[in-house]
Amino acid sequence: MVKLFIGNLPREATEQEIRSLFEQYGKVLECDIIKNYGFVHIEDKTAAEDAIRNLHHHKLHGVCINVEASKNKSKASTKLHVGNISPTCTNLELRAKFEEYGPVIECDIVKDYAFVHMERAEDAVEAIRGLDNTEFQGKRMRVQLSTSRLRTAPGMGDKSGCYRCGKEGHWSKECPVDRPGQVADFTEAYNEQYGAVRTPY
Repeated sequence: MVKLFIGNLPREATEQEIRSLFEQYGKVLECDIIKNYGFVHIEDKTAAEDAIRNLHHHKLHGVCINVEASKNKSKASTKLHVGNISPTCTNLELRAKFEEYGPVIECDIVKDYAFVHMERAEDAVEAIRGLDNTEFQGKRMRVQLSTSRLRTAPGMGDKSGCYRCGKEGHWSKECPVDRPGQVADFTEAYNEQYGAVRTPY
């Protein structure tokens, strides 16, 4: 069984429609749509390769969809800092915006800024390129890599209080008071693979 990731799905797309599309290439065991992306479990590797070859950039309801082999979920996700958020924006609305670029593990709004944890580094880079300095709900968002780099597994560290600002609910390394305009340095390998990410500040 091979799990495929389908990105950039149009709103009109249904599970039955996606299932039928992929069944042209092999037996579909499972099909799940999560807003504007989804996952298809196809029976064998050959069928999966045929589906990727024929359906990647396939137009569905006028929108080019992305089809690729799903990568195993990493223990760490790529964390983005999103600044200048509208006061009326909700977690669900912000999450949906970033899900246009790939799976979102977690989305937390803190006043006029937020942290978005994306499952894959390459999706996070695309989200920065696509959303940084763009208008969303009347505000021009600032999107950059978070200064706390990769988020570790849940339960690591103590969130009871921050020694930098004295407030509760976040780790000191996540404190917005500490260098809010700086972008974390990723490893050299990351920069070589994805290129340097500019800071909007």
